[in-house]
Parts: sequence; C-alpha cells; structure tokens
Amino acid sequence: MAASPPDQIAASATFPKARRIGAKIAFLVLLGLLLGFGQDWMASRYYGSERVAGFRLGVIHGVLMPAALPALLMGKDVAIYARANEGRPYKIGYILGINLCGTLFFGVAFLPPPTRRK
Repeated sequence: MAASPPDQIAASATFPKARRIGAKIAFLVLLGLLLGFGQDWMASRYYGSERVAGFRLGVIHGVLMPAALPALLMGKDVAIYARANEGRPYKIGYILGINLCGTLFFGVAFLPPPTRRK
C-alpha cells in the first residue's frame, strides 16, 4: 500500500474538528432562535406595567434579556428590565437569570468533544 500524502492526512484530520465547530455553531444559532421566540412569547405575559416584579420575575427577566438581542438589532423595542420592581430581590434574581442563560448558551460552546469508543 502506498502512503497517503501529508496534505490528505491533514485534511482528513481537520474535517472532524470543522464538523464539531459547525455543529456547535448550528446548535447556538438554534438555541438563540428558541430563546428569541420564547422572549417574544413571554414578554407580554411577564412585563406587565401593573406587576411589581420580585425575585422570581427577576430570574425570568434575566434569562430572557440576552434573547432580546436579535429583536433589538432588528429595530423592535422590547422590554429587558421591569421598572416596577421590589429592588434588591429583583436585581439579584435578574443577575442570576443572566448568568444562568449565559452558562447554558455559552457553556455548550466550551464542552469538550465526546470521546469515541473503539
């Protein structure tokens, strides 16, 4: 058998890496779309002016806040923070929600690739 040229070996070794990166990008785009649709659906239910937001709504608003970016970039004015809130409990929940969403969204990008069993 003839040996494979070095260029062919390098190309075959980088294809799985490129495929993993492409899969992660596709997953992040899909997750972003789902969060965007979720934010649009939930905004009318959880950003009412008659509500005084507490810790629980702070967490929900914090999770929804990054999902508002696509709508904001497209020119739609969406709420990302409740003006009528309880103060510190709402703000703590809001920050916790942002961190939970960031962990979910960006944590997937930094997961190590699965190991293959032989």
